[in-house]
Amino acid sequence: MTSTITFGAAPLTLQQIYRIAKGSVTIELAQAPKFKARIEAGRAVIDQVLANDGVIYGVTTGYGDSCTQHIAAEHWQQLPVNLTRFHGCGLGDLFDAEETRAIIAARLCSLCQGYSGVSYALLEALAALLQHDILPQIPKEGSVGASGDLTPLSYIAGALIGERQVRFNGELMPAEQAFKAAGLPVYRLKPKEALALMNGTAAMTGLACLAWCRADYLAKVSARITALAVVGANGNPYHFDEQLFQVKPHVGQQQVARAIANDLNHTEAKQNAARLQDRYSLRCAPHIIGALVDALPFLQHTIENELNSANDNPIVDPDSQRILHGGHFYGGHIAMAMDMLKTQVANLADLHDRQMALLLDPKTNHGLPANLSGARGTEHGLHHGFKAVQIGCSAWAAEALKLTMPASVFSRSTECHNQDKVSMGTIAARDALRVLELTEQVAVATLLAAWQSTELRKQQSGQLVSASAQLESLRQYVAAHFQFVEMDRALDTDLRTWLLHLREERIPV
Repeated sequence: MTSTITFGAAPLTLQQIYRIAKGSVTIELAQAPKFKARIEAGRAVIDQVLANDGVIYGVTTGYGDSCTQHIAAEHWQQLPVNLTRFHGCGLGDLFDAEETRAIIAARLCSLCQGYSGVSYALLEALAALLQHDILPQIPKEGSVGASGDLTPLSYIAGALIGERQVRFNGELMPAEQAFKAAGLPVYRLKPKEALALMNGTAAMTGLACLAWCRADYLAKVSARITALAVVGANGNPYHFDEQLFQVKPHVGQQQVARAIANDLNHTEAKQNAARLQDRYSLRCAPHIIGALVDALPFLQHTIENELNSANDNPIVDPDSQRILHGGHFYGGHIAMAMDMLKTQVANLADLHDRQMALLLDPKTNHGLPANLSGARGTEHGLHHGFKAVQIGCSAWAAEALKLTMPASVFSRSTECHNQDKVSMGTIAARDALRVLELTEQVAVATLLAAWQSTELRKQQSGQLVSASAQLESLRQYVAAHFQFVEMDRALDTDLRTWLLHLREERIPV
């Protein structure tokens, strides 16, 4: 049975945003009278200030450096529409369906905090996008991450008023047409509502939720790949001994070492007297994967704090009835989190690239055929196994490593020097997702090569003395979906298939 996630009832987790993005849950907006009253109280503050001829940034003034421009009352309704229009300058590829759902969900979550001066009707309109899967077409490029994700989020605001393209029921169409087909009205923005929609960190935060969940699963897969590689390389299982890791007690590192040790059945394995120490890509895997695992709780706290925050400007406090002008749209925390995450994930790409190299090289794989070729007899020299796949891994790993330059330090003064220090958080989040994509490619290639190495080792010795029941279960899963590489064949289709296995979290961990 599909579960339902309620916006406005309680803080949301990044795992919930991930499930919304995957389309595996339904969503609803809280109906509690107390919640509705709080939202409308913020809206009432705006209306009261305007009724008293007060000044509100972005309502009675122009935007950004143009805040000194006075906007007459007869233009207050047109101003938010114009904001959505002039920010329609995004370029690059479009965010995919999962990314778009995550972005919408992140914006709705922030507005539900009740500090943005919007109406309950606007929350209903945003929720309807998710409920009917009406997905604005949002270009990826054009945000500096402060004043929030103005340009990407303008495509959501523009879609709500019927002026942008959306994808609905698998077809690209004008937003107004999609709303009509879904039986929904086009939304009419009230003063400040376009600013509340756009002047926040939803794009980077939604992407960060996706990146964190993918990294969390990838870390588990990486530990399992490492165990498989140790078996294939006839490595030393005692490198992962629990007592060894008690003296360097990083919790994540200990978790990874324990997982690998369990996979290797290490308490029953025999010490390899001829080789006390394996190369670092095997021996130090817990220290490499563990650094990411230890970072994940901190990153989760940071991302969820941003997700459940009011991050637009100005802030409207319905309790004190004050309008507070500040800079909560600044995406510095998400920028930091994504710069950290992408660096740790890229380390996994580098780790598995080195494991692949170890397994393919007869000088380091301890008796396996060159390139893990499964060909036999006189045709052995005709076939090259995983040789080209290793070249691909080197390319993917290199690109991932190149992208680890921190985006957050590349601030550029813009918008007449009003936005003179910006976060680049959305670029950092996009980088993190690209690093994940590349690292996943290296991971699935190494998984298949490691499995091939265990098959070759089994052919040599008749059994895999180190493999536990859970690791044997993984081997059987791979065998059910991948054909042993005996004669040369193109492996791109296999690799793409296994990327789906990984991204749909079907690989047993």
